[in-house]
Amino acid sequence: MLRGQFFGRLCLAGTAALIAPLVTFGAPPAAGQPAPDRAATLAGQAAPGGVAAAAVPLDQLTVSTTQLAFGLQRPTAIFGLDDGSDRLLIAEKQGTIRVYHPETGLAAAPLLDIRDRVDTSGNERGLLGLATPANFAQTRTLYVSYTALPDGAVTLSRFTLDSAGQNPIPPEGEQVILSQPHSEYSNHNGGHVTFGPDGHLYWSLGDGGGSDDVLNSGQNLNTLLGKILRLDVSRSCDGRPYCVPADNPFVGTANARPEIWAYGLRNPWKFSHDLGGDGSLWIADVGQGTYEEIDHLRADQGGANLGWSCREGPQVFDPDRCQAGAQYVEPVYSYRTSTDGCAVIGGYVYRGQEYADIATGTYLATDYCSGTAFVVRPPASPGGAYATRALTELTIQPTSLGQDANGELYLVNDLPGQLHRIEFGSTAPPAACLVGYRVDQQWGTGFNATVTVTNTGTEPVSGWTVGWTFPGAQRAGTFWNATGSQSGAVVTARNASWNPSIPPGGSVTFSFLASNTGPNPAPTSFTLNGNTCG
Repeated sequence: MLRGQFFGRLCLAGTAALIAPLVTFGAPPAAGQPAPDRAATLAGQAAPGGVAAAAVPLDQLTVSTTQLAFGLQRPTAIFGLDDGSDRLLIAEKQGTIRVYHPETGLAAAPLLDIRDRVDTSGNERGLLGLATPANFAQTRTLYVSYTALPDGAVTLSRFTLDSAGQNPIPPEGEQVILSQPHSEYSNHNGGHVTFGPDGHLYWSLGDGGGSDDVLNSGQNLNTLLGKILRLDVSRSCDGRPYCVPADNPFVGTANARPEIWAYGLRNPWKFSHDLGGDGSLWIADVGQGTYEEIDHLRADQGGANLGWSCREGPQVFDPDRCQAGAQYVEPVYSYRTSTDGCAVIGGYVYRGQEYADIATGTYLATDYCSGTAFVVRPPASPGGAYATRALTELTIQPTSLGQDANGELYLVNDLPGQLHRIEFGSTAPPAACLVGYRVDQQWGTGFNATVTVTNTGTEPVSGWTVGWTFPGAQRAGTFWNATGSQSGAVVTARNASWNPSIPPGGSVTFSFLASNTGPNPAPTSFTLNGNTCG
C-alpha cells in the first residue's frame, strides 16, 4: 500500500469564473529556521518535486469525475484505510464517519458517531478531519479533529479499536490529545489531520477567525492558531498523551510553542504530503479577499513562515504585521479570490497506478465555489519554474479531495453530499508545426509541388515524417529532399539522410512530382510525426 510502503522505506532509510490559464512561478526560497537534522531524511532530495513527473504535458492532461455514492451529510474529509480492506472513511460535519466500499457502496450506519460533542454552529465548525497511522492494522488507532462543544475548541482526539474491523466504534473510548480554544469566532478552524512519511501526526489550525487576523495569530509563535503542528502520538511525555519530536524547529525557542512545524497560515483547510514521492508538504491556504494560495515545502523545511498576515498570496496584506529580516515562503500558485473562486480546496500529488503514465507527480486541487480543477507540477531541477494549468470544472461545492491506500484520488462535495472518483485522461498534442503547400507548375497529366514544414514547438524534431491525404486522384512520384510513398490517397514523406532535424522555429522544404488530370487542390490537413499541423 502507498502509505505503508513509503513509511517503511523511511524507517529503513455559487460558481465563479474559471481559474486563470497557464501560469508559471519560481521555486520557493528557503524558509527561516529549518530543522537541519531532517535534511537527510529523504536521500538525494534537492527540491520539492524531486521525483520525476509523468511525460504528458499539462496542456494535454484532462481531469473528470465519476459519482460513486450519494446521501452524505455535508462531507468534510476522506481517508483511505491502509489495512487491505479497500475502505474509504468519510467524515460528515455533524460528527459522524461513514464507510464506503467499492463492492458494497456507502454504509447507512456510521462507523463513529460523536454528534453529542461536536459543535456545528457556523458554516466552518464540525467534524473536520480524520486519519490513521500507516500501521493501523497493528495500532488500531483512529484520529479525528473537530470543534467541540460548548465553545468550539478545536480538538484532536483518538479512538483505539478492539480490532481493525470494529464497527461501530464506541464513542466513549475517546482520548483527547490536544485542544486549542477557539471561542471568539466560528470560522478559520483548519482541522485537517494526517500522518507524514516520518510517522508523525500533522494537524492544521486556522488563525482563530474573524477577518484581518484580528487575533494576530499568524506570526505569533506563542499560539497554535494559524499553524501546522507536528506531534509524536506514539508516545506520551510529561503527562501529555503525545511527545514533541526533538527536531521540531521551535523546540527550546523562547515564547514559541514547540509543537509548531509551519506558521503564517490563515486557514489551511487541507494539506498533504507527497507520499510515494519526495515526502514534501503541499498546503492550500484559504485567502481573505484577494488571493487563494498553494504552498509547497520540502520535508526539511520545518519552521517555514508562509507570511500571513503580513502577506496574502504573492503580495503584502498588512505591512504592520511584517517583520524586518523575516523570510517568507512564496506560494507556488495563487489565484484571485471572488474572481476565480472563493476557497481553495487542497489536494494530493498523484502517485497511483491507474493513470501513472500521464499523471504521476501532478498535484491536483480545486475550489469550493468554482469547482475548477487545477494542476501543478514542480520544477524538474532546483531553481526551475512550477507549471500550473486550470482544467475543467469537476463538480459543485467540493469540500475535500482524498487519497486511497493505493494513491487513487477521490472527491466529496458539500451539497448534495456525493462521493466521486477522480479520473485522468489525455488529449492529442496541440499543433506544434505549420505546413506551407504550393503547386509550382502543372500541365495536362501532372504537376510538381513544394512543401515547407516549420517547427513551431519548443523542442527540436529529430527525424520527421510528414503525412497528408490527397483530395483528388493525385499520385505522388519522385521526391526531392525527402523520401516519399503513397498508399491510396495517403502520402508519407520522410526526412532525407542530410536533413533529419528541424530546430524550434526552423523549417525544412521538400518537393515532389505527381501525376493527375484535372485540378490539383491542396490537401486540407497535414501531420508531423503523427500530430496535426496548423
